[in-house]
Amino acid sequence: MKKLFLSAFIALLTLGSCSNESSAVHTVESMKTPQMENFDKAFKSLGDPQNRPTEEERKRNTSELSDRRKALLVPASKELILSTGITEAEMTRKTGNDMSQIIVWATQIYLQKSDEMRKNIKSEK
Repeated sequence: MKKLFLSAFIALLTLGSCSNESSAVHTVESMKTPQMENFDKAFKSLGDPQNRPTEEERKRNTSELSDRRKALLVPASKELILSTGITEAEMTRKTGNDMSQIIVWATQIYLQKSDEMRKNIKSEK
């Protein structure tokens, strides 16, 4: 689970930093849903000074986010999942309200939607 979460997180950061297709990225940025934008902002907020890992969290030397930092991502993650038509009950059943599972699921949705947008842009050219 840790590897999957870390991979999804790295993929999200890589997606945001790709510049070789700048015109497509700018178009994808403009096509994002409000839920996708909120999810993106939540991940970016992890870099804010107050949200960075504490000394204690760094000492644990783990690749997984602390519960404090996961809690910053969960509201936007849930919002993104629910925007796909999934019910709150179904989300709870599938994730057991585990923060990591919710974030991983939302990251998968985010990446899938971004990929669909890029494909739509390429098919229009």
